[in-house]
Amino acid sequence: MTDDVAAAVPAPPPIAAEVFGDALPLARDYVARLASDGVVRGLIGPREVPRLWERHVLNSAAVAEAVPAGARVVDVGSGAGLPGIPLGLARPDITLTLVEPMARRVEFLEEIVAAVAGPAGLPWRVVRGRAEDRAVAGAVRPVDVVTARAVAPLPRLVGWCIGLMRPGTQLVALVGSRAVEGLPALVPYLEAAGMRDIHPRAVGADLGGAATTVVVMTRGAR
Repeated sequence: MTDDVAAAVPAPPPIAAEVFGDALPLARDYVARLASDGVVRGLIGPREVPRLWERHVLNSAAVAEAVPAGARVVDVGSGAGLPGIPLGLARPDITLTLVEPMARRVEFLEEIVAAVAGPAGLPWRVVRGRAEDRAVAGAVRPVDVVTARAVAPLPRLVGWCIGLMRPGTQLVALVGSRAVEGLPALVPYLEAAGMRDIHPRAVGADLGGAATTVVVMTRGAR
């Protein structure tokens, strides 16, 4: 890392030590890679670098509150690894699979897994493909939790992910405020697609500006 890049990498806020614990050095390495290779490869906009911790990394780690202990988690449309990688660093008890169709993003994710998760022995892997692909479903199942961050409107996201989900599997979607406001109107469509217990959940209340809301739902019995 050059001195210019190192100077541009934002320092972690104090709360990051509480969120990531012993994995904080790994989280710092991930942020440094986002601020350098992530920008060069077009995965993160350069204007996002100063707010990588709050807007992206801690915001993603907040999802941990909605994930059961020891869950097998699949992060669909993982892109630069959000929310999957911060979630996995905050919760080393989970098994994490990052699903992404674009080759350049997959290459970046594989480098992150080798550099960050590898030395720590974390049970992570990367699968190239789309969530709706039958081959992807066969490669990643069984799944306890599916996560996604700003991948698609909820009905479309459910349509893509339903093949990954068995009865009882949860979908935890990081969405914007408009999606939360519009959720009541979408519930009938989501229920028709097989989802149950559909509700918003506030997460990360202790994280200040990184606090957010996720939409949680569960695949019902077939």
